[in-house]
Amino acid sequence: MPAIEVRDLSKIYRVYRKREGLLASVAGLFHRTYNEVRAVDGIRFQIEVGEMVAFLGPNGAGKTTTLKLLSGLIFPTSGEARVLGHIPWKRENAYRRRFSLVMGQKNQLWWDLPAQESFRLHKEIYRIEADDFTRRIDELTGLLEVRKLIGQPVRELSLGERMRMELIAALLHSPDVLLLDEPTIGLDVVSQRRVQEFLRYYQAERKTTVVLTSHYMKDVEALCKRAIIINEGEIKHDGPLEAIIDRFSKHKIMELQFAGADIPAELDRFGTIVESQPPRVKLEVPRNQIPEILSALLSKYAIEDVGVGERPLEEVIAEVFTHQGGSPEERSGEAVPASADS
Repeated sequence: MPAIEVRDLSKIYRVYRKREGLLASVAGLFHRTYNEVRAVDGIRFQIEVGEMVAFLGPNGAGKTTTLKLLSGLIFPTSGEARVLGHIPWKRENAYRRRFSLVMGQKNQLWWDLPAQESFRLHKEIYRIEADDFTRRIDELTGLLEVRKLIGQPVRELSLGERMRMELIAALLHSPDVLLLDEPTIGLDVVSQRRVQEFLRYYQAERKTTVVLTSHYMKDVEALCKRAIIINEGEIKHDGPLEAIIDRFSKHKIMELQFAGADIPAELDRFGTIVESQPPRVKLEVPRNQIPEILSALLSKYAIEDVGVGERPLEEVIAEVFTHQGGSPEERSGEAVPASADS
């Protein structure tokens, strides 16, 4: 049985449309006009036990809404989802003990207390045995290199240190499913790498099912082999990460080094110059015209070195995000769920 199975899942919000002017505001007290926003629009996918999957999309695409549905924080408008055999929005205690949700922009630790006090609270909430609790604290603080910091008030920690504490709190009860929403947002390069290395090691050791949303493609490339791309509430791609470039990128990057100190003046007629550091230059060229363009360049100019490679993954994915949707959670304005039980 898949760890996560989603069928025709939808979440529709009604967003209050406020009109300008005093009279319109008064009229709005008696008759309100709403826009319908499909934050998630009939998506379906499944994730097997032990998979680590990237869930990608622009701001407002429906990523966070989907994770909230899978964690049971909100109710769907329609459709079905099962996580570890449970329906998330039933909010059964047996399910709550088997998953964790970490949101990079939300804190679950007490701000003015040391992290170890929040960890003790989690111990009681999840009914973790004393020996298991001590062992897991020792293991996780060692892996994340924060053992000496758990007695320090959370407000005194750096952003990177706080995020590592958040991960410890999320993993204390050894969840089978881990939902990560932008876990490295705002972190410096060193902190990002530490979190990446920890997640890669922990997931490989425990075979935890992980769903990761991130705008940092280095996170995605370092951790995930499969990606689901969502935009305007719909699934646009579900498959291997490397297949994204083959499917969506119509260009490649040709890197040339010319003999001499300069580059030819009319080089832009062969492609788009994306970087120029004479005598080296990078051209973006149509992938189906590479043999012809390369042959023409070699016959016309003295070239000492040439290479052809794929465009950066983040550029290709940015092009997939052609239309910017939006959910009420990521906009300003008053949002009212369309379904009565939401």
